[in-house]
Amino acid sequence: MKKTIQQAVAIFVTAIIFISFLSNATESELPIYSKVYDEQRDPFKDAMAAITLAGQTDRNVLIEIGGDWCTWCHKIDAFLAANPDIYKELHSNFVLLKVSVSDTNENIEFMSGLPPVLGYPHMYVSTGKGKVILSKDTAEFLNMENYSRQKWLEFIDTWKYANNSQNVAKQNAINNVEKTSADQG
Repeated sequence: MKKTIQQAVAIFVTAIIFISFLSNATESELPIYSKVYDEQRDPFKDAMAAITLAGQTDRNVLIEIGGDWCTWCHKIDAFLAANPDIYKELHSNFVLLKVSVSDTNENIEFMSGLPPVLGYPHMYVSTGKGKVILSKDTAEFLNMENYSRQKWLEFIDTWKYANNSQNVAKQNAINNVEKTSADQG
């Protein structure tokens, strides 16, 4: 009995160490475009790399528009650091692409290919084939001026790769309604 408990404890400790190692390895293995806003980076090259990686790993791309100047961008980073389970789910289901916009580099050419930004940070979800399927104001993640665990987890679960067929169909239906309304207006 004592030996069985010792073995169980040893397995548990080994599992904790392994999980901790994987969490740390995940952070260090993230591409630089997933970690920092850098106005010197080429967002087109980074987007192509992110789309390729997403396609190879059955994930979507989460494009986060913001910058080092953006207070709420730092709050998202702090929220994810304080919630490692959400951080892990996010990176397991999305390739994060941070695109810097600033007074010195607005990345106008890159941004012109996306729906309008409603505020910063702003997020877009793209498939691993490069089709943008969502434009999201991150204020929708807030609950009483703080980021909501529930809203983040719901977002990840709803917009992950496994749901692309239904999300693309939903977005196409919305686009058709908007087009019909515009044609009638």
